[in-house]
Amino acid sequence: MDFASSQAEERFRSDLRAWLEANPPAAEPSALAAWVAQGKAWQRRLYEAGWCGVHWPAAYGGRGASLIEQIIFQEEMARARAPQLINLAGLTMGGPVLIAHGTEAQKQRHLQKILAADEIWCQGFSEPNAGSDLAALKTRAVLDGDDFVVNGQKVWTSFARYADWCMLLVRTDVEAPKHKGITFLLVDMHSPGVTVRPLRQISGDEDFNEVFFEDVRVPRANVVGAVNGGWDITIATLMHERQTLTYSRQLQSRVALEDLLDLARRWPAGAPLAAQPLARQHLAAAVIDSTAMKYTALRNLTGVLRGGTPGPEGSVEKLFWSEMYQRMLENFVALTGPYGQLLVGSPHALDEGRWPHLMLYSRGRTIAAGSSEIQRNIIAERVLGLPRPR
Repeated sequence: MDFASSQAEERFRSDLRAWLEANPPAAEPSALAAWVAQGKAWQRRLYEAGWCGVHWPAAYGGRGASLIEQIIFQEEMARARAPQLINLAGLTMGGPVLIAHGTEAQKQRHLQKILAADEIWCQGFSEPNAGSDLAALKTRAVLDGDDFVVNGQKVWTSFARYADWCMLLVRTDVEAPKHKGITFLLVDMHSPGVTVRPLRQISGDEDFNEVFFEDVRVPRANVVGAVNGGWDITIATLMHERQTLTYSRQLQSRVALEDLLDLARRWPAGAPLAAQPLARQHLAAAVIDSTAMKYTALRNLTGVLRGGTPGPEGSVEKLFWSEMYQRMLENFVALTGPYGQLLVGSPHALDEGRWPHLMLYSRGRTIAAGSSEIQRNIIAERVLGLPRPR
């Protein structure tokens, strides 16, 4: 692993840092609708300045930059405390999958609009009885002329009520083995028969949704890959999600850790947490975990730079990061006692209730993108080569 940057990479970092200093992101509003609107405007600014999709081919609106420069982009965005890009599903899953497996017509139709946040994307994979066992999905698509007619339900669909397009997994052959009869469709979320209902989480946020499809017509031209060949596309999508998101999220969690350490050095007045032996042990463990996560992510990215593709090793990153993040926040909230449990709106809340909100939100990180149990199975079977139980 070579940490030295080339002159071109240093110039890229310097140019991006200068742009971010000249164009600082605004404070994020608390209301979800306002957050989405501001997020779209912020992503469009980045796109118009040439800073969105830097690793995507220039022919489709990207910059054609290297993977290293994409990593630098993520590092500088975290350093500037910039918000997570609003079109996350499109940027980290939809776009890369279309670049690798989509038709030229699909690429021309969708990729530039994903980058500019003109069209927001969501992921229609999980169902009420097909989350951890995704291949057990029951949403059906029946071919009728040049259209598929879709009926079924999806759940835990992030930002579905603000989305324009959905990456939808459907069953197109009920007689085939469950991994063989799945098709990957692109569905216009404004189609007749699509109903979205928000779900309120324990954190109070409502960015998850359940989505119902009732006789929704989807053109056959919206199939990605082959009919009944969607499982391979799905695996590629999840591998991209686990690798690219984990690297950016470990950067975001490192920013949160730095803020947490700053608070620990100054609170409570006269006897700050950072001076207390037990608290110091927990804080030191969080720093060690975060550093180990950083270099694990860089090691896997090094494999991709040497010609590999995102593989099951990404499950190691996702598992460790999600549990590390939970542990860091839970320990800190416990260390801060009653003050650390006060939510936004309380005059005595630490950092306006940020830490208990993040702690509650982190509970879902061990479920999203594949639960910890599923990640352990993948690691055991596909990384370590252990036999499946009979």
